[in-house]
Amino acid sequence: MVNEALRKAMYGANLTEADVATEVAVDPKTVRNWLRGQLPHARHRARLTKLLGIDEDLAWPELSGARQPDLVAVYPRRTVLPFEFWLSLFGSAVSEIGIVANDAAFLLQYSEILRCLRERCATGTRVRIGLRALDLAASAVGDLDADTERAVADPRRALARLQPLLPCDGFEVRLYSISLYNSLYVADDQLLVNQHAFGIAEAESPVFHYRRSAGGDLFRSYLASFETIWSQAESPRAFKL
Repeated sequence: MVNEALRKAMYGANLTEADVATEVAVDPKTVRNWLRGQLPHARHRARLTKLLGIDEDLAWPELSGARQPDLVAVYPRRTVLPFEFWLSLFGSAVSEIGIVANDAAFLLQYSEILRCLRERCATGTRVRIGLRALDLAASAVGDLDADTERAVADPRRALARLQPLLPCDGFEVRLYSISLYNSLYVADDQLLVNQHAFGIAEAESPVFHYRRSAGGDLFRSYLASFETIWSQAESPRAFKL
């Protein structure tokens, strides 16, 4: 079945299949398949709606019945999200930034992220960061394998990077000792959930992007999970670092 809405949008924008393929970075045959009714991946739909100025639900009405109202996008792995995405996400927050993650080093290694968090605190944004607590057994003096050494070192490095933010009003860091099923990133009404799957690194695991909406339950559920994790986490002073 021909996707008439997509065809008309391309015609109205005076764009050929080759033009769209170049803009979206796919093969022209892929664009032809979309015109024949194939559903593009979420990242391609996002580019198409921006390029052609069309509404996603109008172009692909099959999505409206199955998609949760608060689900913005699904990314196949965390690594497809560029640094600029995270900087924009946290930079847009006004009232709340929250992070609870097994691995926050991929963000905290950047001075631009730390500067963004500090600037958000200065404007009154509450910033909470929950890091994985050190394994007390592994932290004992002795020979450790490489994976254990890295697991112990990463929280220490993250805490060291966060030291300049500790005096900021509204900033708090805690350590949690529970096993996370997801890493969570909150910026006001937006929330990213990085799935954890056995045998797959977090950086290679899917990310679900939610936005608070009146009819959506998933955002509220994951936000409640964040608050539960935070309530059980403790100040770094409670741990032997």
